[in-house]
Amino acid sequence: MNNWLDELKKKNFGKILENVSLKEYTTYKVGGKAKVIVIPKNKEELVSLLKFIKFNKIKYMILGNGSNVIFSDKLFDGIIIKLDSLDKIELKNTTLTVGAGVSLMKVANRMCRQGLAGLEFATGIPGTIGGAIYMNAGAYKSDMGYIVKKVKVLTPDFKIITMVNREMNFHYRTSFIKENKGYICLEATIKLSKGNKNIIEEVIKERKLRRVESQPLEYPSAGSVFRNPENNFAGKLIEDLGLKGLIKGGAQISEKHANFIINIDHAKAKDIHDLISFIKEAVKDKYNIDLKEEQEFINWEK
Repeated sequence: MNNWLDELKKKNFGKILENVSLKEYTTYKVGGKAKVIVIPKNKEELVSLLKFIKFNKIKYMILGNGSNVIFSDKLFDGIIIKLDSLDKIELKNTTLTVGAGVSLMKVANRMCRQGLAGLEFATGIPGTIGGAIYMNAGAYKSDMGYIVKKVKVLTPDFKIITMVNREMNFHYRTSFIKENKGYICLEATIKLSKGNKNIIEEVIKERKLRRVESQPLEYPSAGSVFRNPENNFAGKLIEDLGLKGLIKGGAQISEKHANFIINIDHAKAKDIHDLISFIKEAVKDKYNIDLKEEQEFINWEK
């Protein structure tokens, strides 16, 4: 059905944006254009939109803050769904219920300012709650799997179910939702604990200083490119190969942290893709280690 866009405009599925540059929706600041971005106002509009997509066999994806994806430079000829309007934040004692579209970093900092412990690790992670659940975001030896009690999920057959922590199958940078296409995080319930506000703020301050000193935060990037291999560090492997500072097009392996690729001069997505491929090949040749990306390549199929 070639006229699905005209049909889409007649429906009430939320805000519709056409011919949008994905550079504005990713932290790498790269990517081609999206034919359409739709921002449903609520769960009901989301379900209606997904039924429309399924009926018309339209390519689609859910996009959070764009902090862990690498879109290709070509047109995304389908629908990108943003869940920004799922922005509920409800705190009862130490139990936080939060919508998929909420900024993880903002809510983490807010909880820490209130003297609630558990989300300190997330105060520097620039994703959404939905994205953080999807990839089990983490830092400082903690991750979402440690604090999430349950998740409200939309299934591929449009049922809203609640999954408890063990059902979410959280592991290093993955979850049930990531491994099972078509399941969508709508909302998460997070268990925090009462802590000492001054101690929590001191921990956050110290970690922020460490990030500023050790990470290239002044450039567009998507954080760590590769997962750490067992009993090793991806950044050290790359640095030991002398690859810090290597440039392809407008992208560079950071001189500050070898596991970061940064956009230094209007990089194309292909520049980042080529650097990642080069690093993987070099590490495989030297150490016989297969590095795995933390970031996802979107719309690269031919």
